[in-house]
Amino acid sequence: MKIGVVVFPGSNCDHDAWYAVSENLGQRANFIWHDATSLGDVDAVILPGGFAYGDYLRCGAIAKFSPVMNAVRKFAQSGGPVLGICNGFQVLVEAGLLEGALVRNADQKFVCRTVGLRVETSNSPFTSLARKGQVLRIPVAHGEGCFIAEDRVLDQLEREDRVAFRYVDNPNGSQRNIAGILNAGRNVLGMMPHPERASDPLLGSTDGHLILGSLVAACAEHVSAAAGVVR
Repeated sequence: MKIGVVVFPGSNCDHDAWYAVSENLGQRANFIWHDATSLGDVDAVILPGGFAYGDYLRCGAIAKFSPVMNAVRKFAQSGGPVLGICNGFQVLVEAGLLEGALVRNADQKFVCRTVGLRVETSNSPFTSLARKGQVLRIPVAHGEGCFIAEDRVLDQLEREDRVAFRYVDNPNGSQRNIAGILNAGRNVLGMMPHPERASDPLLGSTDGHLILGSLVAACAEHVSAAAGVVR
């Protein structure tokens, strides 16, 4: 599988994501610069964490205008899997690919620690290897990770089984303990915790494998299905 990692000015988890995909999972990964107009022949896209464009205005508010985001939108609209991690989640929300908003943490402090993350659905390309109700240990590192939305949006996310993860110990005040959500097509996931930082035994946890590994498995299944159609 080939997974593209988008790099914005200010991204700082791009190499972490690249390493998790290429070294921990043994898949091909390549960087895609923010001014690219094409994603190339990738099977999935990761928008990594960091501080895209310095997080001026709002987190992700400038990154959504990058040329690469037009390609990301088209890729997502065609059913391609897109994973936004931390700042990548913020970019997806600002770009309108996911609902809600991410605002300053409730205690107004930057939080950097490992949290309990409960899997709320296994029905997605990002959680298929996990069990519903399974608790993962995944790090967070953000100052603006509090997820908010109107009640009708929250109700819809829950009704459609689009809440992917909830915090066991909410670190930022997110409404209904939401840590990650899916789009209506279930092929776009935004999450604040960092699975790429929990994908190597040296980091103390490999729980992130269940998320990134699910993505790789979904890509492989899609490619196999497409090959069958061609035959």
